[in-house]
Amino acid sequence: MADVKQNAPKTAAKTSTWGDDPFHKPSKRLTSGGLLALIVKVVLLAIIDALAVFGVWVLIGKGDWVAAIILAVVVAGVNYVYLRPGLLPGKYLTPGLAFLAVFQVFVIIYTGFIAFTNAGDAHNSTKEDAIAQIIRTSQDRVPDSPEYTVQVLKQGDQFGLLVAEPGGDLSFGTSEQPLEAVDGPPDGWNELNLSQVIRFQDEVLAVNVPISDDINDGTLRTSDGQKAYVYVSSLVYDESADTFTDAESGQVYVDDGEGNFRAEDGTTLTPGWRVAIGWDNFAFAFTNEQIRDPLIRVTIWTFVFAALSTLVCFALGLFLAIVLNHPTLRGKKIYRILVILPYAFPAYLTGLVWAGMLNQEFGFINQVLLGGAQIPWLADPWLARLSVIFVNMWLGYGYMFLVCTGALQSLPDDIIEAGKMDGAGAWRIFRSVKLPLLFVAVAPLLIATFAYNFNNFGVIYMLTRGNPRFTDTTLDIGATDIMITMVYKVAFGGGGGRDLGLASALSILIFIIVTIVAVVSFRQTKALEDLN
Repeated sequence: MADVKQNAPKTAAKTSTWGDDPFHKPSKRLTSGGLLALIVKVVLLAIIDALAVFGVWVLIGKGDWVAAIILAVVVAGVNYVYLRPGLLPGKYLTPGLAFLAVFQVFVIIYTGFIAFTNAGDAHNSTKEDAIAQIIRTSQDRVPDSPEYTVQVLKQGDQFGLLVAEPGGDLSFGTSEQPLEAVDGPPDGWNELNLSQVIRFQDEVLAVNVPISDDINDGTLRTSDGQKAYVYVSSLVYDESADTFTDAESGQVYVDDGEGNFRAEDGTTLTPGWRVAIGWDNFAFAFTNEQIRDPLIRVTIWTFVFAALSTLVCFALGLFLAIVLNHPTLRGKKIYRILVILPYAFPAYLTGLVWAGMLNQEFGFINQVLLGGAQIPWLADPWLARLSVIFVNMWLGYGYMFLVCTGALQSLPDDIIEAGKMDGAGAWRIFRSVKLPLLFVAVAPLLIATFAYNFNNFGVIYMLTRGNPRFTDTTLDIGATDIMITMVYKVAFGGGGGRDLGLASALSILIFIIVTIVAVVSFRQTKALEDLN
């Protein structure tokens, strides 16, 4: 009997499994599923590493050593996380952090960088590109230019000219590469026939092949894909003095330090180039009358629009949630489906539909519901604002209905019953019991909804395009514009050309305003936590 007792633990130890003994770990074995996962992981890492090596090589070639080092360190960290055992949380966090860095952090940093530059239509590249573009756009054909026989060649998206010079020698060049002597078409380049030249006519006409490394010597252009002539710029660039001289008038253009070549009379050559200008964009937004006054009105309207939209959506959604949550109401499911239908349709499509229905002359509301009235729903500033708030309520009350329905159904019944026992009526129970408890759940969502409406680009742009326009500014800014639509118009041409630097500065202001409102609001909602 003693022998049996002594042997029992050994037998149990031999027959126990991993599930029975949490301190016993099985040996690591590579199953077929684990092998497949390992292969997939190695292949994906190999692709990432290959792309990273190519990216580092390109960045080093451009002289951007800082970006190359950052890219190499990040990719090395990714390999460490996924190849080293035991870093399971990091394997899940890395993709999310990567997307966050690319689509959020980088965008914010780059927007901040652009806000302190003069980036825009006439200042959107480097000084070298601006010099080359000025020379190209000011070129005229040399009257006594010799005629060159050419063949148009294509490689991928690039076009070049194989030139037969009058002496019989062959040379080849592209818009980026000056003419170089060759024996025939370079490897990888294909000759275009006449039908292909016609097909790519715009690209062929845009080819300007520099004759030499000195861009002042001119370029070769062809208009038919067969003959080319020399074109020389009327503006001569002096690299040592960093100036342009008009060959006809003798006027000199010098670098003014603001991204332009400027003459003494104030005229500038276009395009310019992007340079840092400090706080000038922010100062311009608050000092220039053409944008300062509209900006103040647009900012006030943005707060009103965001606050009223959030309030009316919440009020209507809460009202419907209370009505359709009544225990004696029949057909709740059908009513709830009908209520959330506007929320289910795409917002952009709904905005366009409402724009048609609110049309002053042909809209359904004026012609059918109001018997042919001519009410300018979208042409009068105040009616347009009311229309925008109403349409936004139509789009958003379904969301608030769903939120409030869930919050009401989660309220504890014993507190409500206690209120009834104390003699409180339905209104007093709602005001003193249900609503405070409801705010505990929905207050963060209300703050998020306010922030969303503060940047609700879709409903404004689809319904009114920001119209009707203000009459005291030359910019395309109107009574229903909010800050984000104003930024869009400034950035992408609202009558005064694209001004990416100013638009980025306004975007920074929006970011600061929304951040302050969110921080203050969340601090205020902490008082609601005591209700729990």
